[in-house]
Amino acid sequence: MGRTYFVYVMSNESKMLYVGVTNDLQKRVFQHKSKLIPGFTQKYNLYKLVYFEQFGDIRAAIAREKQIKGWLRSKKVTLIVAMNPQWKDLAEGRFKSWPRPTPQGPRPLPSPKLAKESPKSLDE
Repeated sequence: MGRTYFVYVMSNESKMLYVGVTNDLQKRVFQHKSKLIPGFTQKYNLYKLVYFEQFGDIRAAIAREKQIKGWLRSKKVTLIVAMNPQWKDLAEGRFKSWPRPTPQGPRPLPSPKLAKESPKSLDE
């Protein structure tokens, strides 16, 4: 059985838009809603899935994502309204359960390496 890929659009109350591609729509929407990934959607609270398309080929999905990203905002809005006139959160009721959150905070810095030699004096 082949993989499934999605091009999706996230939004917020101000109707800002983010276009992305993923192979796991449920997990990716959860990550956006939970603000687990730093970036545009986290900064502007884009938490609503307002549009998506499904693909069987990653190349087709990426090409479509790039196509939509290249459009003017008005054309993106027309696309969304054709599928979702009220801009409802399409994730609501779509997924039976959300994935368990995984910590994705900053990685700890490696401990500094101890110098093998003692520092030389400036007088030497």
